[in-house]
Amino acid sequence: MSDKHIVIFDTTLRDGEQSPGCSMNTKEKLQVAEALVELGVDIIEAGFPIASPGDFEAVQAIARKYGDQAVICALARCREDDIDRAAAALQDAQQKRIHIFLATSSIHRQFKLKMEKPEIIAKTIESVQRAKALCDNIEFSPEDAARTELDFLCEVVEKAITAGATTVNIPDTVGYATPAHYFKVIDTLIKNVPNIKQAVISTHCHNDLGLAVANSLAAVEAGARQVECTINGLGERAGNAALEEVVMALKTRYDYYGCDTKINTTKLFPTSKLVSKITGMQVQRNKAIVGQNAFAHEAGIHQHGMLQDRSTYEIMRPQDVGFTGTNLVLGKHSGRHAFRDRINSLHYQLDDAAFEQLFNDFIVLCDKKKNVYDADIVALIEHRATERTDLWKLVRFQASGGTRTIATATVELQFGKQTPRIGISTGDGPIDALFKVLCELTGVQASQQDYQVRSISTGEDAQAEVHVTLTHSQQTFHGLGVSTDTLEATALAYISALNKIAGSEPGE
Repeated sequence: MSDKHIVIFDTTLRDGEQSPGCSMNTKEKLQVAEALVELGVDIIEAGFPIASPGDFEAVQAIARKYGDQAVICALARCREDDIDRAAAALQDAQQKRIHIFLATSSIHRQFKLKMEKPEIIAKTIESVQRAKALCDNIEFSPEDAARTELDFLCEVVEKAITAGATTVNIPDTVGYATPAHYFKVIDTLIKNVPNIKQAVISTHCHNDLGLAVANSLAAVEAGARQVECTINGLGERAGNAALEEVVMALKTRYDYYGCDTKINTTKLFPTSKLVSKITGMQVQRNKAIVGQNAFAHEAGIHQHGMLQDRSTYEIMRPQDVGFTGTNLVLGKHSGRHAFRDRINSLHYQLDDAAFEQLFNDFIVLCDKKKNVYDADIVALIEHRATERTDLWKLVRFQASGGTRTIATATVELQFGKQTPRIGISTGDGPIDALFKVLCELTGVQASQQDYQVRSISTGEDAQAEVHVTLTHSQQTFHGLGVSTDTLEATALAYISALNKIAGSEPGE
């Protein structure tokens, strides 16, 4: 491996999924894993197999399907059953890694582990050796490394490498570090650990102070050659370092860092959209790289400069990250060939069956909207990718409400090929009435946690994108609906979430 290559270790499916409300089922994890493979990440941390049967199943499925295209990694604590479970989940992967961790900071030793330094060292050696017997590729993380005494951190890292660790990850677990501080930690390890060149140094930074990306880049500058990150910066609390920001910083400022990745950056925006839709975590409009406003220029002086030369106010080209703006697409009379070319230009590859479904959706949309934009097409593609078609399907609906009237909703649903069912309900507004009748028809009892609606493109006939979050049996389920009719988009979003709940029930 070139010393200029930065390994991108994506933990969206493990650390990102730990973000409250972002849990994914196995099918959804496989969709994200496929996108990560197409994006070109080096390593996919697929989950924490000991955590639950579902996590084990997801890691195993990803290992079987994508273990020949990327390194598939499983997380484990420094416990025998954790390590064995991780190895079992990865068994079918051609390329695999076991990632084990043990806290090392004084505050964790005293209050969480209640272990002394010699015990930490002994447990590290024992656990790395056990993992090494099951897998050649071993990563060790001294949890809360950024708050660990530097002399003790050096000792732990040295022992872990001697025991067989091929990567040593230095986590800023609670987002405490600053760039200068984190640089010093990495630099100290490089200068004081005798066997440090036998392993790759990795970063894992949290964003509690908004410094995760800055700290990761400081570590690269100091000599780290792996960055652990997530799509859209998902993760516990304030999240992790955002993959798209790290990658584009390295690419845009290659003159400074002199390092590169093998990420296909034109897939960044589509991957961001997919993860956002699956998790229900919308990306803020002014988010760097993948936000809707990332390449928007409204100030007059900026627009003037852009007209003269785009480089005056753009340090990246929108197409370099696969950004989808509001360019008008072809009309319904343009034909399949022209539409296929447009899909390819948006960096999506669809098989013939998926393309035909999408083309039919496009024709229907053209009848509803005067102007159809790239963003509308992307919404159709992503909605298809996350839609469940094997359970409840909306046949038709009617909802009404108003001042001093009783809001009502009438819905006709069909389950598979069964005879459609019709239900009617009243509520505190048409949206509440829709939710009640859908719960009644599907037989699923859930409560609404969140409801969000936004416009996909521009104009009075713009499509509405509705995200809902429902809770059922102490679990959260996300639903997405897209339509030019906001109430229809709402009904579709509720059905999407209710289908996920129904599909999670035993025996389904």
